[in-house]
Amino acid sequence: MIHNIHRILGLCLIFLLVSCKQEGAKLEDSFELEGEISGLTNGTAVKLVPGATHSNEDPIAETTVEDGKFHFTGSLEQPRFFYVVFGDNQGFVPVMLENSEILMTASAKMGDTENKTITFSNEHIEGSEAHDYYKERTAFREELDVEYTAMRKATENMSNLLGNARKNGDKKVLDSLMGTSAYKEMEKTENAFFDKVKSTNKKLISDHKDSWWGPFFMMHQYTFLTPEEAPTYDAFSEEAKNSYYGKLVHESVYPKGFIGEKVSNHSLEDKDGQSYETKNIISGKKYVLIDFWASWCAPCRKEIPNLKKAYTEFSGKGFEILSVSIDKKHDAWIKALDQENMSWPNLLDNGDLSKEFNVKTIPATFLVDENGVVIAENLRGSALDEKLAELLN
Repeated sequence: MIHNIHRILGLCLIFLLVSCKQEGAKLEDSFELEGEISGLTNGTAVKLVPGATHSNEDPIAETTVEDGKFHFTGSLEQPRFFYVVFGDNQGFVPVMLENSEILMTASAKMGDTENKTITFSNEHIEGSEAHDYYKERTAFREELDVEYTAMRKATENMSNLLGNARKNGDKKVLDSLMGTSAYKEMEKTENAFFDKVKSTNKKLISDHKDSWWGPFFMMHQYTFLTPEEAPTYDAFSEEAKNSYYGKLVHESVYPKGFIGEKVSNHSLEDKDGQSYETKNIISGKKYVLIDFWASWCAPCRKEIPNLKKAYTEFSGKGFEILSVSIDKKHDAWIKALDQENMSWPNLLDNGDLSKEFNVKTIPATFLVDENGVVIAENLRGSALDEKLAELLN
C-alpha cells in the first residue's frame, strides 16, 4: 500500500484521548482541556483536530457541549497545535496543547438558517505556556492582515478593471491597463508587501531553528512546502529535525517517491453520483495516468489540452486517463467539467485516494501499469508524450 500520512501519528506520537477525564492521569504526563463557550446549544459536537500538518486530518477525539462546557484529556510527547472544531465544521478555535491544565473560554454566535457558520469572540486560552508563546510570536500576522486589507482597498479599482478584462478575454484593454502608472504602482506595492511577508516568516523560522518551534512555524506559516524549502530544513538542529513537526517538514521537502508502489482500490463518484472502482478503470488498460486536479487550479487546467493530445494519440493503444478532482465545491467541479469537456473518466476525490498518494500540491500525476503499480510520477506536456511513445510504440 502507498504510504499514508496518518501513520506519522502512530510513529511519532502516542495519543490516548477520550472525551471524559482519565482516572489517575498525572498532570505532568497529560493535558486537561476544559472548554467554557457561551452561546452554544446543548449537544453541539466538538472535535479535536490536528492542525499545521498540511493534510485533512481526522478528529482524534470527539464530545458534545453540555451547559456550555466540554472536556478533553490526553497525553502529548511535546506541545501540539490543534483546532477545536464545533458543529458540522461550522467554526473553530485554535489552541496549542501541552501537558497541563488548560482552560478555553469564548463567546459563540450562531449564524442564521442559511448561514450556519459559528463565529467566536473573546477567545482566551489559559494554562498553556506554549499557546502563549505561539500567540506572541505570530502576533505580526494581525498587523499584516491590516496592511493587506488596506492595500486591497487602495488597489480595488484597478483590480476590478483587470479582472473584467481577463474575464472578457479583452487583451487590448488588458495590455492598456498594464501599461498605466497606476498598474505599475499597484504591482510595486504588492511585491513589496509579499516580500515583507516572506522575509518575516523566514526570520521567524530561522530564529527557532534549534527547537521543534522552527519546523512547527514552517508548517504553520506556509500552506504547502516543496523541495525548494529543503535548505531551510537542512539548517535545523537534529532536535528540530527529529521532532514531530520536523518529520512532517522532511516528508514535504524530501518527498517519498511512489514508483514501484501498488495503488489500492477506491470507490469514487462521478458528477452524477455513480460510483466507480478505481481497480476496474485500471483493469484492461496497459497504462493509466491518474491526474489530480481542481477547478480552481490554473496550472491544472492549462495542462488539459496536453492530456487531450496524449489521449487522442495513445488511447487506442491501451492508454487511459483517470482525472480525480480534489474540489470541495461540487458545483465548481461540475462547471469546470462542462467547460473542459474531457472524454475520459472524471471522478471526485473522497479524501482517501489523495491521502494515499500524499497529494499536497496540484497538478500531480501518477502513471500506473496494468497491475496498478506506479511506474512514473508528475509527467506533463512533452514528457508524458515521450514516456507513452516509449512504452506503447
